[in-house]
Amino acid sequence: MIPSGTPAPTHPSVVLVGVDFGLPHFDHSLEELGLLAQTAGFSVADRVTCKRKAPDPALFVGTGKAEEIRMLAQSSGASEVLFDQALSPAQQRNLERALGLPVNDRTLLILQIFAQRARSHEGKLQVELARLQYLSTRLVRRWTHLERQSGGIGMRGGPGETQIELDRRMIADAIKRTKDRLEKVKKQRATQRRQRERRDAFAISLVGYTNAGKSSLFNALVKARAYAADQLFATLDTTTRQLYLGEAGRSVSLSDTVGFIRDLPHGLVDAFAATLQEAADADLLLHVVDASNPSHLEQIESVQGVLQEIGASQVPQVLVFNKLDAMEPASAPRVLQDTMELDGQSVPRIFVSALAGTGLPELRALLASIVLERVPAGESREGDFPPGDPAP
Repeated sequence: MIPSGTPAPTHPSVVLVGVDFGLPHFDHSLEELGLLAQTAGFSVADRVTCKRKAPDPALFVGTGKAEEIRMLAQSSGASEVLFDQALSPAQQRNLERALGLPVNDRTLLILQIFAQRARSHEGKLQVELARLQYLSTRLVRRWTHLERQSGGIGMRGGPGETQIELDRRMIADAIKRTKDRLEKVKKQRATQRRQRERRDAFAISLVGYTNAGKSSLFNALVKARAYAADQLFATLDTTTRQLYLGEAGRSVSLSDTVGFIRDLPHGLVDAFAATLQEAADADLLLHVVDASNPSHLEQIESVQGVLQEIGASQVPQVLVFNKLDAMEPASAPRVLQDTMELDGQSVPRIFVSALAGTGLPELRALLASIVLERVPAGESREGDFPPGDPAP
């Protein structure tokens, strides 16, 4: 009960729930889920964590913990409950009945953020496909009015069964239409890639955990104005610009891609295959890491997992440890450039600050040396002249 004269909350409040199954990356503070919730427009009322050996088949957390969550949500005035793990349709339905509140999981939360942020035609199609695929498994949970209704004596099912089948067919048709439209986008991208290959353009893609500073680094390198903010998934749509490397005497294409995250829903990986293909087809990946984040090693591991899933694990990488300006003095590196072992291989690593500009000249020089190894100097290439200079 809100006292008289107290202003109403501007954002719906939620209770965050995380279950520790003994996995090494469990976020005991639910910090990342809280950031996701805030990015989606929620305010965090409270947080609950518990330990289990395995998920409860019916309620995921068990009856006792579900009652604790219900009382906590009621006392804090929360309007929704968010789980850090993916819930099955049956678990989601059972929890909503037990808690008396809407219950959603990490997967739907990420989908909601992607739907809010997508700007391009391709991005909107990709989000819509992922949303439809997620929705197709939730008919049993959301539309209780479609449950099977009993008919007359000796009859099975009824009008409700017909309706749910109709809705399933409509969603399946919508998925097919969206896939067909995305297939056209893939063909367009393939044509663009073939054009780059004919020009022998050297392609570099920025990849990394969300909020590692990829867009800020992209802007700093190519003097672009791509949207960059201190929030999760600030960039969804791939942006490509030409980057001139004076030491190499040529330009390369630089692409800023969507950020990765732990436990990225498989539906999103599939739906964003066209966008993530930029990374798989690149000649070099700049793997941007938030050096100031205590969990940066786990984030690197998560990114490597997604790269493996999209077929980009064999693309050469440079580890770019960004946010040097935000690092604690005690953990600051002695040198800006060295090497680091990644998946059993030694890869170049460089520390930079996209915000302050520290290390950017060294990064440009490193990129130029890599390009010269792949493309010998003196060979004529289309686009190998500084922006603003006339073509020879």
